[in-house]
Order: sequence, then structure tokens, then C-alpha cells
Amino acid sequence: MKLSLLAVTIGLGFSLLACSKPQAPTLTKDNQPNNTASVSQQQSPDARYLALVDSYFTDYVKLEPIFATFVGVNDYNAQFGGDLTEDYLKARHELNTRYLAQVKEIGIAQLPADLQLSYALFVYDRQMALVDETFPARFMPISQFHSTVITMVQLGSGESAQPFNTVQDYQNWQQRVAGFIDWLQLAQNRMNEGIASNVVLPRVLVERIIAQLDAMLTKDVTQSVFYAPIKRFPATFSSEEQAALTKSYIDMIGQQLLPALMGLRDYFKHSYLPKSRGSDGWSALPNGKAWYQHLANAHTTTTMPVDEIHQMGLNEVARILAEMDNVREQVGFKGDLKAFFTTLSSEPQYFYREPSGLIEGYMALKTKINQVLPQYFNVMPKADYVVKPVESFREQSAAGASYESPAVDGSRPGVFYINTYNLKAQPKWGMTTLSLHEAAPGHHFQIAIKQELTGVPEFQRFSGYTAFEEGWALYAEYLGIEMGLFSDPYQYFGKLSDEMLRAMRLVVDTGLHAKGWSRGQAIQYMKDNSPMAESDIIAEVERYMAIPGQALSYKVGQLKILSLRSRAEKALGDKFDIKAFHDQILTSGSLPMAVMEQKIDRWIAASQV
Repeated sequence: MKLSLLAVTIGLGFSLLACSKPQAPTLTKDNQPNNTASVSQQQSPDARYLALVDSYFTDYVKLEPIFATFVGVNDYNAQFGGDLTEDYLKARHELNTRYLAQVKEIGIAQLPADLQLSYALFVYDRQMALVDETFPARFMPISQFHSTVITMVQLGSGESAQPFNTVQDYQNWQQRVAGFIDWLQLAQNRMNEGIASNVVLPRVLVERIIAQLDAMLTKDVTQSVFYAPIKRFPATFSSEEQAALTKSYIDMIGQQLLPALMGLRDYFKHSYLPKSRGSDGWSALPNGKAWYQHLANAHTTTTMPVDEIHQMGLNEVARILAEMDNVREQVGFKGDLKAFFTTLSSEPQYFYREPSGLIEGYMALKTKINQVLPQYFNVMPKADYVVKPVESFREQSAAGASYESPAVDGSRPGVFYINTYNLKAQPKWGMTTLSLHEAAPGHHFQIAIKQELTGVPEFQRFSGYTAFEEGWALYAEYLGIEMGLFSDPYQYFGKLSDEMLRAMRLVVDTGLHAKGWSRGQAIQYMKDNSPMAESDIIAEVERYMAIPGQALSYKVGQLKILSLRSRAEKALGDKFDIKAFHDQILTSGSLPMAVMEQKIDRWIAASQV
């Protein structure tokens, strides 16, 4: 997969004081790619490799200015980027082609073990990126689950990666917004190309996007999320600076940004919706079957056929159902498993009455989990995390929870987002496993530790593979058993319920996109096999429709990490150290499954000596 934003929009590659339109970012100031050929052939292979990948990272952040902001490179905070332009697509292709050819000139055999790992990661990235280009994802640049629009709302709120500490910061954001407004029109042009090519979104997803855009529109500019930084001026700003910025932001939001978003909403409502498709799966698109297999491979970082993944899911669903029934018997419930599901998903004692209670409950869990983490980890993140509710504009279609990485410079903690829109979708018995997954030691540990790594190339700190990241988070849920956090059978049922969700994803995602399942069929399957709230199930199924293949990565990644741990335990016996194993998993960044396996096998061999 490509370099990632490491945020709630993880894995996506996705400016106005009356300033002129910003230019699309160039690879260097003279519009030429960085001259990697200047790396001396007289250098050692190690030095040549490190110089090459550092040069790549420098070129990449110039091409992707929003990504640069997320990883703490603030040189491009006024630029938006042109990820849908022909110039951008050409530059991206040349970037990957050029660096792939140059890294192969060095050769992996000349490098030490740690750089061989990095080399394999770099080559995999470039090769997958070039395959990505063969499919027309640019024709569907917006979905209800992730999009540049959502990213810009989060940045513009002042509570994400975009800094709002100086007057220049505020002006930088205005310039970036100007680029975003241009992008909104370009996105419509690309979607028109999609209409002409029969590459369009399912109708129900378009309806969700329209509702999201409606929620962003407001007649009172001061109530817009984009106005929020004006309400939180730094104390160092003079009254004159505050007045000038307030006026320019009101003009920008009211006269330019909100009309542009309204134009996008009207486009979706009147032009795109009538052309959207009634089918739900990716296989209905031109070359959709091959496209979906590629997406499944990319997200799982395997070559597993989708039929094999589907069967794996069916097997896991059957196993977990049996364990759930054991819990039902353990707590003395007299009805069958389906009645147990109904009770757990409906009776008031299993839910909070107020959103504030739910958030406070997760903060208490944070304290409890933090007390036992040192027994299982040598390496822990320096950055903390906070718990926040999902923003109101996206709460109706957002997942139940998500995680956003801390600022790379340590100025902002990670965020564990909880969707408080429907408290009946947030049962108390599911809180322990959800916290383990999204926060510590799940996403927060893996992503924050990766950002804090030293002695590895920059691209390696910020690359992202869904199978590794989600596989680790699901492994973190499993680890909760050993940590003694599931002594309450209801909390253990919550762990099984979340594991069931990931198993059902294998069945439903492949069912939708490879086996002709309808949205309704997918929803019914999840109702029949879990106690999830219907609103949560609908949001999940529509998420799979929007980002096919991503949901496959959780179980595939978890099962691989568990199999590698089992292999190490058998090989090392009394020498096996759980802390050392976790160090191996977490201290090289996010890895494709095959590369991770190579690393663990080397560690096992070295530990046997």
C-alpha cells in the first residue's frame, strides 16, 4: 500500500486572503524530479540505499502536500495538491517507476538484514502502486466513508494536523482551501468521466454523501466547522490581526467554500444520483472482478484468492458462534443464542443513557488497561491518546469507533473516536475489546511507536498496510485474554462479538464484491450471526461497499500474527519472551505479511543460538 495519513483516513493518498490560485505541487523547485542519479556509485550499498529512499520521501511529500502536513513536514501547509490532475497522475507514475528501477540497481543481497527488510518493503510499495494505476479509482474520488472532503473538514476544524498557531498558519489554510475549491470541481469532472465509463458509486452510497454534505452546509458562517479556528485564536494575536482574519475567514467560508460545497451537493443530487448504479458490489463495474481481487491482495498483502478468503470467513463464523454459545451457557441464559443476542442488544442495563457516560467509561478503561501493559511490552509509545466523540457531521455514517494518530512532533495526542450517535450501538459489554483494538495496545501502540522510530528511513515510518495494522489491533484484542481483562463473561462475549464482526467481514465483503450478494443479503447475514445493532450493521455493510477489500485485512492479519507467535513459541520453548516478540512486530513499522514473516523467522533463528 502507499504511504498513509495514519489517521482516521488511514491509507488514503488523498489555500485565502485574496491570494492567487496555488499551483499544483512540483517535485522540486525547478519542476524537475530530485536527482537521485547523483547518489555516488562509490558509496557503500547501505549508504546508496538510504540516500535513495530518503530522496524518494522528499519527492513524495512534495507531490502530496496534505500527507506532508500529517507527517509533520510543514513546508507545504499552504498547498492543496492536485491528486486528480493529469500532471499529478503522470508525476506519480514517474516517481514510482524511476525509484523502482534505481533501487533494483542496488540489489537486496548487498544489504544487511535490517535494510533487506526495508528494501523488500520499498520494492513492494512501488510495485503495488504501479498496479493501482491500472484501475480507474480516480473516477470515484468521494465516498461516504472516506474522502478528501472529510479530510479537509477535519483539518479545517483546527483539531487535526493542520497547525493554527501563527497568523501565517491561518493564511496557509486559506490558500489550501482555495486549492480544495478547485479540486471540488475537478472531482465532478472525474465523476462525469466515470459516468461515461460506467464506473460509478452504488445509489445508496450517493444518498449518504448527499446527507453528509447537507450536514456541512449552514447559513450562519460562524456555526461552520471551518470557522472553529477563529473561535480559538492564540493569545499572542493582536486585536488587529484577529479582526483581519475574522473578516477574511467569513468571506472565504461564506462566499467561496460553502457555495462550492453546495455545488458539490447539488451535483450529487441532480447529476450523479440519477446515473448511480443499482448494484452493490465491485464485480458489477467494468473489469470489476479483477479489480476486486487486486484490492483484496493489496489490503491483505497476500495473494489469497477471494474464494479462499470467503471460506475462511465461513469457518471462523462457525467457530465463534460455538464459543458464544458457551458463554450463553456459562451465564445461565435459558433461551437460545439468538434470544441471547436480542437480550444483550436491547436491555437498558447494557447501555449508557448519555454520550458523556460512554466517553467517561472509556477513560476509566484506559486507566485499567495502562496498569497491565508494562507486563507485556518493552517498547511503548511516548505519545498519549485522548477519547473523543465522532464529529456530528459524519456521525450518522461513521463506524462505531476509529483512531487518529498523534502529531509526529508530539504536539497533539492520538485520538480514540467513539461514535455516540446511537448509544444502542455501543454496548457496555463491548467496551474492553474496542478499547484494546483502537487505543492501547492496538492502533495507538502500533502507529505511535512507528512514528517515533529512529534509525529507519522516513518512508518506512509512514508506510501503511491495512493487514498489518488491523491485524495487530485484532491481535491486541486476543492479548486482552492473557492480560486478564476478560474475566467477566459478558466482556469476553464482547470480545467474541467483535471477533465475529471481523469474521463476518470475510464472508460479507467477498459476498458483495465477488459472489453477487446484495446489500440486503449482506445486512441479513450479519443480523443472523451477531448481536450488533441494525444501524451499526448498515454502516458496516455500506463501508464495505465503499472501500472493498479493506475489511478483509483484519482477520487475515490477526491469523498471520498468531501463527507466527505459535511458530516462535514452539521453536524457542522456554526462551520465548512475549515482550521480545512484541518488540519484533512493532519496531520496524508496518510490514506486508510476507516481509513480517521473514523478520520473525530471522529472529527465531537468532534467538535459538
